[in-house]
Amino acid sequence: MAVLNKMRQSMARSWSLYRSDFRSMDKTQIFLLLLLTLLAVFMLLPLVFIFNHAFKPLHELFLFPPTFFVRQPTLQNFTDLLQATQDTFLPVTRFIFNSIVVTLLSTVGMVILGALCAYPLAKHPFPGRKIVFGVILLSIMISVETMGIPRYIVVKSLGIMNTYWGHVLPILALPVGVFLLKQFMDQVPDELLEAAKLDGATEWQLLVRIILPIVTPAMATITILSFQTAWSNSETSALFMQDDAMKTLPFYVESLTSNLANTVARQGVAAAASLIIFMPNLIIFLLSQRKVIQTMAHSGIK
Repeated sequence: MAVLNKMRQSMARSWSLYRSDFRSMDKTQIFLLLLLTLLAVFMLLPLVFIFNHAFKPLHELFLFPPTFFVRQPTLQNFTDLLQATQDTFLPVTRFIFNSIVVTLLSTVGMVILGALCAYPLAKHPFPGRKIVFGVILLSIMISVETMGIPRYIVVKSLGIMNTYWGHVLPILALPVGVFLLKQFMDQVPDELLEAAKLDGATEWQLLVRIILPIVTPAMATITILSFQTAWSNSETSALFMQDDAMKTLPFYVESLTSNLANTVARQGVAAAASLIIFMPNLIIFLLSQRKVIQTMAHSGIK
């Protein structure tokens, strides 16, 4: 009861503050508030649809006209997902485990590699620095599909087919991450680094103890982008993994409804699997949204 009373008092104080702020607004501010509220609700509709879609029974998935909200929620889709691989040698938990391992290795690797690449581009004026940075920016515009054959040849030559490194190395470079980190590192005063060097700091200490703590918002943003790239990637499983035991959950989800005689079978399973793939991205973003907002707010400040 004490906890409930505290929650009620807190909500009452918040509501009173909101009412006082609302009364002090002019007509333009009220209009903008209502407009932004409507936009926020509209942007939340895809999230609501994903959750409702995963809990719809099969007959609701194919209703016409389609329904936005689930009428008879069920967990049968998730049960069918776990049972979908019982007739094979691999359970769905194997694909989930592979995705977790690949995502962790890829995310850590992309963040570290991006920081190590952005630091010399931002703070060491070596010859050809602008050309290197221009090539990195140019690589953002290159379609991934055009690099399929060269990447396959490289991965096969390295002998990492059907290994976790075959998942990680092809996606390890993140040009967007290098760009964002360099823009933030450019804002760090050179005088601060010079003072640290006079105190005997090495290049590694400058990066770890001074640069990275200052660019924490950009690091959080790169972590989110890296996580989303690695968690949702199915290309490496399709190109470099012939062993089914090394494939990831996104590839398994894509294979649920492919090569079937009709488009009805396993749609409920695919909806449940899509929610499972989506949830980690949502959780990571919610935990780091403040850092992302700081990145967008300060990315253009010199």
